Amino acid sequence: MTPPSSTATSTHEESVRTRPRVEGEREREILEATLETLVELGYDKLSFDAVAGAAKASKATLYRRWPAKVDLVVDALELMLGVEADRFPDTGTLRGDLISQACAKGGLADDQPVKVFGSLMNAMHRDRELHDAIMTRLIAPKMASAVHIFRAAQQRGEVGPGADLDLLARLLPAISIHEAMLTGSHPSQDRLVTLVDSVVLPACAATVQRD
Repeated sequence: MTPPSSTATSTHEESVRTRPRVEGEREREILEATLETLVELGYDKLSFDAVAGAAKASKATLYRRWPAKVDLVVDALELMLGVEADRFPDTGTLRGDLISQACAKGGLADDQPVKVFGSLMNAMHRDRELHDAIMTRLIAPKMASAVHIFRAAQQRGEVGPGADLDLLARLLPAISIHEAMLTGSHPSQDRLVTLVDSVVLPACAATVQRD
């Protein structure tokens, strides 16, 4: 099976097409510097000056590519998250797919996303533009990728035909991210496997009718 496409809004796509690119690897370096600075300073204190200094780039270069801070930050988040964790692993079992996705680069076992989103949580509650951009461009595509795994499991009979796939797909990230926010450390692969086996799979099994 092929994974669902993850597309942003047409307005965003048009904006990206019209923005001048940064040549070569410089764009990646700037976005990586943005992530590091975001963890260090938080969203509210993040500035083009700070990112330019960390990336050893000029502010003019940043402003030509990213008109506002939210554009820079969300592009950096897309770089961080648009990796193996969004791919459909297709191991043949729900357990295998969940573990493969959660433990891939950019997945729930990856330390950097937890730190970065921890630095954004308060700002997302206050800043509607930041919240909407992250939900539309990042969270929605990742949820679609997760739901695809549960839909495949449903077709194999591992999930009941009337199950709420959106709810099931939120269980693992909700619990693991909540624990990470409480403890300040990202979930280990062993912890994620435990959550899959003790929470997610039993919840899925409960949706299957037994004779």
